[in-house]
Amino acid sequence: MAERFRVALSGDFRKADGTPTYPSFDLSPLSADPRIETKWVDAVEGAIPGAALEDCDALILLTPRFGPGSAPKSGRLALVARFGVGYDTVDLPTCDANGIALAITPDGVRRPVAVTIVTYVLALSQKLLIKDRLCRQGPEGWARRGEFMGEGLVGKTFGQLGIGNIGAEALRLLAPFGMRMIAHDPYVDEAAAKALGVELVSSEALFREADFLSVSVPLSEATRHYVNAARLATMKQTAFLINTARGPIVDQRALHDALVSGRLAGAALDVFEVEPCPSDEPILKLDNVIVTPHALCWTDECFAGNGAADIAAALAVMRGEAPRGVVNRDVLETEVFREKLARCARLFG
Repeated sequence: MAERFRVALSGDFRKADGTPTYPSFDLSPLSADPRIETKWVDAVEGAIPGAALEDCDALILLTPRFGPGSAPKSGRLALVARFGVGYDTVDLPTCDANGIALAITPDGVRRPVAVTIVTYVLALSQKLLIKDRLCRQGPEGWARRGEFMGEGLVGKTFGQLGIGNIGAEALRLLAPFGMRMIAHDPYVDEAAAKALGVELVSSEALFREADFLSVSVPLSEATRHYVNAARLATMKQTAFLINTARGPIVDQRALHDALVSGRLAGAALDVFEVEPCPSDEPILKLDNVIVTPHALCWTDECFAGNGAADIAAALAVMRGEAPRGVVNRDVLETEVFREKLARCARLFG
């Protein structure tokens, strides 16, 4: 029997009855190629077991962890394709030590997450959820609608912490609303910022001047609790915080205290320090917070884009080519990884 290129998919891409969890993730480019074989791999205690990947060339990963015990001893695995851009669930040292490229899907999430940020800006400024509740209360609620006046956006300041893939797209989408755009990102130069119509400012100025402050940076030791009590204390009392990145970037207890005390007008959170968020989490009890379960950007567009990008990465490896969106780019130059590509090119290219 001819050798097959084997692609594993984490088991959470299918339901218990075997049907797709997310039908917009089109697997037909894999199933239609007779050279490719797919298999499902379920997590064990939250992590992908390496023993299940011994005969696999690529893994498409949704929510399970890829940790030290996830690398197969065979050394065959060449790619972990993460379904999204966050990769804090993937142990990079394990990937590096085993010649495994980690690819993410910036093209798939750019627009959907940026739309999420715009949705939050509009919902917060118009007091959408508050007015929804008033309407449901009947005449008594309607009588109070004048107490909850919304705010126009023209002339307001939108602050973006991080103007990479998603942050830059959010700035482009918000441009027509007539807001002043400021951002802090030490990795972006003035020319790139100018092209986006954004003014680069210090971190201190960003927190001090923003009416809406959106967080779009990766989680790392440097960014953990970057949005802390001290920085929140410098924000306007009328300001709103938006976090669509990772929960631990924001000190959630400090944010709760700022919202309860009135030092901050409100917040919109799609991510939390602990996920799933416990039902007794204090921040869920506040009326001036919009909360969503790390899923507001989950649309057919988002999942189709992420899936297409992950499949494209796997097919590139099958052809013996380096995939797009690789995080640990140094691994691409290693002898181990290049041998894996050479094998794939010889058998399938």
